[in-house]
Parts: sequence; C-alpha cells; structure tokens
Amino acid sequence: MATKRGVLILSLLATAVSSLPSTPLQEGGRPVRKREAEPTSIYPEYNISVPIDYFHNDTLYEPHSNGTFNLRYWFDASYYKDGGPVIVLQSGETDGTGRLPFLQKGLLHQLTQATNGIGVVLEHRYYGTSFPTPDVSTKNLRFLTTDQALADMAYFAQNVAFEGFEHKDLTAPATAYFGYGGSYAGALVAFLRLVYPDVYYVSLIEPKGAISSSGVTEAIWDFWRYYEPVREYGPRHCISIHTKLINVADNILRNNTKYTSRLKGAFGLESITYDDDFAQVLSFPIGGWQGRNWDPEVNDLSFNEYCGNITYPSLINNATANSTANIRRILIAGGYTNFTSTLTVPMLNFINYVQQTYVFPILDSDEDETLDQAYSTHNQTFYGLNDLSQDWRSWPYQYCTQWGFLQTGSGVPADRLPLVSRLLTLEYNSLICRYAFNITSPPNTNAINKYGGFDIAYPRLAIIDGEEDPWRGASPHSGLAKNGGNRTSTNEEPFLLVRGAVHHWDENGLFPNETTTTLPPAPVKEVQAQEVEFVKAWLEEFRAGKP
Repeated sequence: MATKRGVLILSLLATAVSSLPSTPLQEGGRPVRKREAEPTSIYPEYNISVPIDYFHNDTLYEPHSNGTFNLRYWFDASYYKDGGPVIVLQSGETDGTGRLPFLQKGLLHQLTQATNGIGVVLEHRYYGTSFPTPDVSTKNLRFLTTDQALADMAYFAQNVAFEGFEHKDLTAPATAYFGYGGSYAGALVAFLRLVYPDVYYVSLIEPKGAISSSGVTEAIWDFWRYYEPVREYGPRHCISIHTKLINVADNILRNNTKYTSRLKGAFGLESITYDDDFAQVLSFPIGGWQGRNWDPEVNDLSFNEYCGNITYPSLINNATANSTANIRRILIAGGYTNFTSTLTVPMLNFINYVQQTYVFPILDSDEDETLDQAYSTHNQTFYGLNDLSQDWRSWPYQYCTQWGFLQTGSGVPADRLPLVSRLLTLEYNSLICRYAFNITSPPNTNAINKYGGFDIAYPRLAIIDGEEDPWRGASPHSGLAKNGGNRTSTNEEPFLLVRGAVHHWDENGLFPNETTTTLPPAPVKEVQAQEVEFVKAWLEEFRAGKP
C-alpha cells in the first residue's frame, strides 16, 4: 500500500528492479552493459499506434472512439536468430521503464537467450506515457478495462514492426508469441492465452504460451485474506505481539473512546483527524511482507526491521521510558490488564518505530505537509484532481471498477485477531472510489472472474506462485480453488509453487558476477530452469505446427 499526498493506494506491485551490474562482463561472447548505465539509455523506447476502443458494440465504452494512441514498448534482439519467438513481458500497473532491467537479467532475459528470441517490455494503457486520453477524469478512464488491455496485447503481436527487422514478418501467428507477467500482469497474460489463443502461443501467467507469475486471476472485493500468509509464515513471536498491539488500539478506538486522544498522542499522531486514518498508519508496518525478495537490490527490509523492533527485549529508544506509566494505562484501557508486564516494552518500541518511520519524516520534510495531508483517505480535494500528472488514478480506477482487492481488517473472522485494524472496512478502503470516481457500488468482479478465476486452466498456460505470497489467496494456488489449489503439474500445463517465495520471485535475476552459492536461492533457480525447459519444448511444438 502506498501513500501519495493524502491518497492511500492499494498496490499489487513488488519493488521494481532499478540498477545494473558494476563491471563489464562477458556472456556468451557478448559484452554486457555496465551497472552505472541507465536501462533507458540502453533500450530506446518505441511506440505503436493502437486503437483507443476495440469494442464498438459494448455500451460500457460509450461514447465510442475511432481514435488511436501511442502504446510504448522496448525490445532487445541481442540473441535473436531466425525462427526465434517474441517474448512479451506485460509491465502491468506501472510505468514500463521499471521493467527494463528484466531485458538484461531475470526470467525474460533467460528465456530470450535460451530460445534465440526477442524480448519485449510492453507498457499497459493509462500507465507511463501510454495515455489514450487528454486527462484521467472518470469519463476518460472508461477505456481502462482488462478487455481493452488484452486487445492491446493482441494488436501489438499482430502489427508490430521491430526496428532493424522490418524486412521480416515477426508478427503473430507467423512468429511464436509468448507472454509473461507478474501479479496483475500475470492475470492479464493468463486471460490472454484464453481470449487470443491463436495469437499468443504460450502464457507464462503469461501467453501462444503464457507464464503467469503470482497471477491474481480471481477478483475479490473484500480481500481480507491478503494478510493471512503473514500470519501463517511470519515469525510467530512477532505476529503474536503485533496482533495484540493492533487489538489494543482497536479496543480503544471502537469501545473505549475516551482514551482515543491519549492513544493518538502516544504515537505523535494526535493531529490526525479521523480514527480510521490513524488506524491505517498503525497497520502500515505489516505491509512490508510483500516487498521481501531474494534479490538484494530490490529486497524490502522493512518487515524484518519492524519485527525486530517490536520483539526486542528492551527499549530501543531510552527516551520513551518516560512514557512507561502512560503506556500501561493504555494497555489496561485496551483490555490487556494482564499483559502490562509483557507488552509495555513492545508497545513503546512500536511507538518509536512508527514515529521514526512515518511521523518524523513528514514533520521534518521541506514540503510543509501535515500528517493529515500525508495520511488521510478523507481528502476529497486531492481526489478531485484529474490532469495527466495524477497518474495514481489509473490503478484505483481498475480496482474500483473491476478488481476489488480491498485489504480489510473488518472482514477477518471473529475467532482470530486481525493483522490490520478492524477500522479498515470496505467503506473506508473504498472512499477513494467514491471521492475520485463517484463510484458507490462494488466493482464488477464478474468481468474478471468470467475467465476462470481460481480455476483458470489452458494448454501452454503456466501458473507459478510463491508459497508465502500474500496474493496467493487470489491465485489458482488458493485454498479456495478446486481441490484446495492442488493440481498435477505437467509440461503442457505447468503448475508450480515456489518454496519460501513471496511475490513473483521467478521474475528477478542476477548478472553472472553477482551470483553466489545461495543466490539465487535453490527454489528460484529450480523453477526458472523448469520455465526455460517447458518454453523451449513449447517452441518446438510451434515449429512442428501443433495448434
């Protein structure tokens, strides 16, 4: 979850790779670029003109448009040989430049090298520079749907002419097109394999094949299960303390409100007007779980740092000792009279962590921003902005209209303590839908789940998920899927769960001089090797004329 000037944006994105290797390397006789080189300086950007509206018979898009817009892409043909495939990485709900390092290392690069193919990063409409409309008002966002984005990918494959290869027919179906995507983009390429099977030969949930990595194929309005993998796989002592501390706050905010001011003041958040905004800030630290990654360059350490803080046996900041008596009163007011001896230090360290991470950086910044401005979801003025610089609007529009994925605490069953505050309700988390887009009803999740949801399956559609991924509950590996998310994995329909992995860990990679005996970790190396092998087998099937 990210904040931006008063807006809280639910995000599927893992941290993007952004840097390159430090010394020149040789790889297969080819010079490999230096780390200090920016990917944008290595890979020129291109644009293909695509229709704004593919569906003139659908009233959802009225008034219709006959116009076109520039859809941005990048490609690397370093390894291309005649007969090689085109492997398209769908960049998903972000600026496509953040995906460019995958042209150099990671699964996209491995597949391109192994198949003598062309690697492509394709930007999604309404992200980066690929905007079909002059602003992002609600009216002009009507062309931002999953179906339109799928049509973009098909149009690209059928019409692209790669610079330097204009004399070759590298379009589908003459050339094998494979699709890859992670998270939302993973779901997109999975659907692509179903909707345009004659265009994309493979989908690696993703497509004529496709690989779907951590693909969230089931749209869910109240996705309270998002945090359950943290409960299951997180450090038990940390999770036990964390849920109790959140419950203390909930008990006061919901049942003993005369202590609300005291509670907010203890955290230095007394200036936050709304109790649900305050509860949201206290819930932020647990969200760092998704950003954990085996790749040191993109690994988010915040979850481990937070757990280290609240489980530390003594005060981390001795200045907080003066608040001991006050914290004990807060614990008692929050229903934990019998735990004052064991929770006082964790609560003080929790307060210190919140202040150091979320309070002081705002108060000490030069932006003259208040805590309310930084963290309030009730900022209707901000939500009214809709010029193209307000690029935060694109993904909320998608989850407000079709995908959902609101991560609530209120939806957690009463038989367990939630990992985020129960004040984080559907009503609260959907304020952005109401204020930004005047949407007051749940999204049309049927528009997504019509493709199969949890149980999506198709030949040459690979489904790859992380065992500990918080998004696993929206994927085919969910326990809510048929057979409890257990399927037999075959070369035709790979179904792989990466041990110990979080969010699309198979996508990342290292340069040869960065690898060690433990990096990449064995489960990641194993699944990447399998992906390379079944994609090579699929390519041979394409060459043999298998439909």
